[in-house]
Amino acid sequence: MEKFVIAALSTAAISLILFLLFFTSAVTAAVNIPDESNLRRRSADKGLCAHLIEPSGYPCTEHTVETDDGYVLGLQRVSSRNVGLRTELGPPVLLQHGLFMAGDAWFLDTSEQSLGFILADHGFDVWVGNVRGTRWSYGHKSLSEKDKEFWDWSWQELALYDLTAMIDHVYSTSRSKVLIVGHSQGTIMSLAALAQPKIADMVEAAAFLCPISYLAHVSAPLVLRMVQMHLDQMIMAMGIHQLNFRSERGIHILDSVCDGHLECNNLLTSITGKNCCFNNSRVNFYLEYEPHPSSSKNLNHLFQMIRKGTFAMYDYGTLKNLRQYGQFKPPAFDLGQIPKSLPIWMAYGGNDALADFTDMQQTLKELQSEPELLYRENYGHLDFILSVNGKEAIYDYIMSK
Repeated sequence: MEKFVIAALSTAAISLILFLLFFTSAVTAAVNIPDESNLRRRSADKGLCAHLIEPSGYPCTEHTVETDDGYVLGLQRVSSRNVGLRTELGPPVLLQHGLFMAGDAWFLDTSEQSLGFILADHGFDVWVGNVRGTRWSYGHKSLSEKDKEFWDWSWQELALYDLTAMIDHVYSTSRSKVLIVGHSQGTIMSLAALAQPKIADMVEAAAFLCPISYLAHVSAPLVLRMVQMHLDQMIMAMGIHQLNFRSERGIHILDSVCDGHLECNNLLTSITGKNCCFNNSRVNFYLEYEPHPSSSKNLNHLFQMIRKGTFAMYDYGTLKNLRQYGQFKPPAFDLGQIPKSLPIWMAYGGNDALADFTDMQQTLKELQSEPELLYRENYGHLDFILSVNGKEAIYDYIMSK
């Protein structure tokens, strides 16, 4: 059970629990989180294609994209095992992962259960996104991961720089409009990016798993407790910029999560909601890839959304907002700017404690279009990407649109 809980947390919001345990313990010493130089070198030498996709028999090529602010992202292009389907590729699909995840998340189960493999086997031209800071991207053209400036970003930059660059690359390479599939934070990024007209013009349609733009009604008890503690602000005040649970200290905390601190049977449900169909038979395999790093600023931005109930840019405080945005409050992302003609499909679960339906209703109210909805009563937050029955319950519907 301990390994099951740790693996599940790593694909959702494991950092929240880890920092709760860390900061509420007797540990008061300064924290020095080492960088992932060894892992990053491994990524450059042997990318996601060679690590995970090609061993399953799928042709895969590595691509790099540079963002306007200098980050070098990794993209993978995957095609079917069926030679006949490779000769005439179908429409391009860009898969955008969630928080503390990377492109490997779409390939962690069997070829019959993983959305990335399933789409390729149905003839789609599959592209796999990896945001800055993850192990399948390649750093920055001038900054080192040891520099605090390297981690000075939130999902705002992931949307306006990373996703923008990836969509543009896929669009230019395939010479076709792109279908976006996002999960969790990948949907926040997508909605913010699609509110920019030049991005929406390159997108054919969007499918959102656990769609998030507003977070005011998050119901996960432990997440709410950490928001109330202002844990995100404590982390930043201590000078911690990178959230990295592959470090020696992070691994030690991971190992102790269920060692007398918390009741593991209730831990996962307290963060993501009850997941009906999580594939716990592959936990050890998941742990070979998850979690990926993110930034403290990103966590802070997400917590701002929960506190304020807004879907807006990062709040620097009144004076810095004035310098940054020319106004006292951060500008909101205008969902009404997403074209009415853009088809949107959303899947949500009755047990999801992070992507709440009340918040989703606010999103639907602000959109010009009327997205098609798919409801799965017994699904939690993780079930939409790591479920034993995801193909029949979710993915077949995506491919039929």
